[in-house]
Amino acid sequence: MQLIPAIDLIDGACVRLTGGDFARQTTYSRDPLAQAQYFEQLGATCLHLVDLDGARAREPRQLAVLERLARHTSLRIDYGGGIQSTAAAEAAFAAGAAQLTAGSIAVREPALVGEWLARFGAGRMLIGADFQGDYIAVNAWAEQSAQPLFGFVAAYLAAGATTFVCTDVTRDGQLSGPSLDTYSKLLRQFPALQLVASGGVTTVGDLAALRELGLTGAIVGKALYEGTISEEALRAELAR
Repeated sequence: MQLIPAIDLIDGACVRLTGGDFARQTTYSRDPLAQAQYFEQLGATCLHLVDLDGARAREPRQLAVLERLARHTSLRIDYGGGIQSTAAAEAAFAAGAAQLTAGSIAVREPALVGEWLARFGAGRMLIGADFQGDYIAVNAWAEQSAQPLFGFVAAYLAAGATTFVCTDVTRDGQLSGPSLDTYSKLLRQFPALQLVASGGVTTVGDLAALRELGLTGAIVGKALYEGTISEEALRAELAR
């Protein structure tokens, strides 16, 4: 299982939201490149980069930051937030993204995302299965859709998707532990699923539990910024 540090961006700064609430924002660094290089120095090879401004605006707003990080690190960056058109997807790839995460657009326009899977390849397109309860959350997590989580995953697997970033919105930024039960059920129902956990990861024990379930990866954000996973433990996990 791969540990993937996260950087969420608002106005070019590294922030974390609690429960996806823009009113509950903490700024940790004004220099995302320095933060990315720090993760790389500890042994990270991948980075989860979220354009929160873009998620609200429904168009990418942090491509300059993406380009800077891609140019000055060797990190494999997956970028999400505001990718609502093929032109936006192409612009993000041109700016240096190795992969894109399709979130709300995957709910609203499955035909378009299906075209992206065929055009760019399943290895370059991650499906953002962000959920509240049993349903998918959309629009920067401000709304709960009528799309059931398990039906959503099943439909995209049938469309050729392979890898899903699955975030429990109610746990994100809460340091309350990951949604082990939901992840376990998903993997039992869809054995071929490549599942990346996100939201609530707090301790090395959480990472061990996710690894035991058989997850492909775990995105870690606030635990790294708040130090509930130490630098020494992070080095050890990244070296696995």
